[in-house]
Amino acid sequence: MSRENQKLRITDTTLRDAHQSLWATRMRIDDIMGIIDVIDSVGYYSLEVWGGATFDVCLRFLREDPWDRLRRIKKHAKKTPLQMLLRGQNLVGYRNYPDDVVERFIALACENGMDIFRIFDALNDTRNIESAVRAVKKYGGHAQGTICYTISPVHTVEKFLQYASAQMDIGIDSICIKDMAGILSPVMAEKLTGAIIRELRLPVQVHCHASSGMAVATYLAAVRAGAEAIDCAISSMAGFSSQPPVETMISIFAGTGYDTGLVPAALEKIEQYFGAIAPKRRPADLPPSIIDPGILIHQIPGGMISNFRSQLEKQNALDKLPEVLDEVAAVRKDLGYPPLVTPTSQIVGTQAVMNVLAGERYKMVPNEVKNYVKGMYGSPPAPLERNFIRMIIGDEEMITGRPADLLEPMLPDITKSIDPGLVEKEEDIISYCILPEPALEFFRWRRIPPDQRPAVPADEEVKKEETAPARGGAAAPKTMELGRDIQPAEIAGISELIDQVARFNVHEFSLRKGKINVTLKFGAGKPVEENYDPDEPILAQEEAAVAAVVSKKAGFSENEEPIAAACGSTINAPISGTFYSGPGPGQQPFVKVGDLVHRGDLVCKIEAMKMLNEIHAEKMCQIVKFLAEDGQSVTKDQPLIAVEEVSNEMKA
Repeated sequence: MSRENQKLRITDTTLRDAHQSLWATRMRIDDIMGIIDVIDSVGYYSLEVWGGATFDVCLRFLREDPWDRLRRIKKHAKKTPLQMLLRGQNLVGYRNYPDDVVERFIALACENGMDIFRIFDALNDTRNIESAVRAVKKYGGHAQGTICYTISPVHTVEKFLQYASAQMDIGIDSICIKDMAGILSPVMAEKLTGAIIRELRLPVQVHCHASSGMAVATYLAAVRAGAEAIDCAISSMAGFSSQPPVETMISIFAGTGYDTGLVPAALEKIEQYFGAIAPKRRPADLPPSIIDPGILIHQIPGGMISNFRSQLEKQNALDKLPEVLDEVAAVRKDLGYPPLVTPTSQIVGTQAVMNVLAGERYKMVPNEVKNYVKGMYGSPPAPLERNFIRMIIGDEEMITGRPADLLEPMLPDITKSIDPGLVEKEEDIISYCILPEPALEFFRWRRIPPDQRPAVPADEEVKKEETAPARGGAAAPKTMELGRDIQPAEIAGISELIDQVARFNVHEFSLRKGKINVTLKFGAGKPVEENYDPDEPILAQEEAAVAAVVSKKAGFSENEEPIAAACGSTINAPISGTFYSGPGPGQQPFVKVGDLVHRGDLVCKIEAMKMLNEIHAEKMCQIVKFLAEDGQSVTKDQPLIAVEEVSNEMKA
């Protein structure tokens, strides 16, 4: 069905998805206010300005009120409707929230200026968006449904058409084909767009990322097949993992029946404005804006790969990235081929990383993966194997109904758990419901007088990037005894050797290999000073450094080391992350000092990659001492709890 001679509508993603894709969502409200009047004059169909990761990042890193951001944009954007990305029952968080929170969030969003809600569920499970659609319609917004596009043996045009039909039945006003990885081909775009319009007569909008290089051609095919709108970004914020440039799409359709009618002069000002800001906002390690054909094979969005790099660096395992990419495909198959979009991208990605780091598949399973298998996130696109289900959740009962039906209302009691002095308006309560820790951090920061406030976390990130040595620019340490530079590979090998030897309570270790003779003395030497004496013998400095490194790696304080040594056994961190002795921050611990625990008992959790990972006792033992505090960052293999193994006599 052709739309010849019908004006093409364009949604501008510059103020949301573009900077989320390219700047790690670090666009400030002042950046927006400096150009919003010009953007409003272009003639866009809508401006995507809210939702996705922006809510979390505003609170956590920018120390901005996301609700204030929405109000300020609306005050200036008087001609163009505002649009947001809503994660269905997850809203702007990472789990399902009760219906009362969903309704109040949407009601307040409408009051503060939101017009169009693009509502999606990561599994394309319509049950997870019906509450949001109902609320948007109730409060006068435009409810745009969403098909999360992916490629798998079960995702066919017919399957996607079923998703669209189910969403039409609950009252959506239009539908978006959301290609979050840039893998929608022109041929499939034409087939899918045509099928939806022909069978359902729903207005279609198409959202693509430019990662694979196909997006421009995909947009052209979709528009010719009947799509009424496409998503673009200004050219200085477009390309790679962002959207195609609006200027390019305007030129392609100029002089045709799809002419957009947008104002080119305004676009030039906007392009120059963000081009000037970009060097200050984009991450220093942002890869060049190039095409990534690999995404057509692994289907992993660029942002997800960046997260893998970051997490593997923290685990000192960046060399395992290729294995992780392969494992993502295997985990995704095990989980029924979910599309890789929040939160399923985190669920699949975290499990893949853990499988590779542990050297054994599903040795560690985060709570979120267990909940996914139970059905807490909805129905997977393909049924899960019975043996796989049993391996992950044992004999626990599966959920077959709408997951949110199991949730109790939050709003009646939520104010009891927050200091009333921190709350300034109803929107604060909703922020706290969705993202409690980041919201509290922001509320406390906001209450401090402006001239006494700690630095904004995003500003601290910039300072670290500015002062950090350029990659590859730091000289490798030297040792005079060898008479030559130590090569990076040798440094890595020695560092690994130190880590391994430190796990045994030895005082001295020597290694001779060829002309290299290394002696490690543990506990010897004096503390390493930042400004050391260059005339001091290098060997003594190295001994002191080894002592410091081992102490840090082992995670012991001066008083804790003898305790762990006396016990002889510790429960160690299987992965780097944040330690919690209980279900979460400030909650009662699972075990106490003196408790007798059995093999398989839950003793603590580690939060890593936005997932809480349960740590279980591997043998029967008694808790002697906690060696890490709640909220403390811990490294892989760091001792967390000192324990005393229970002998056969004690068992009897």
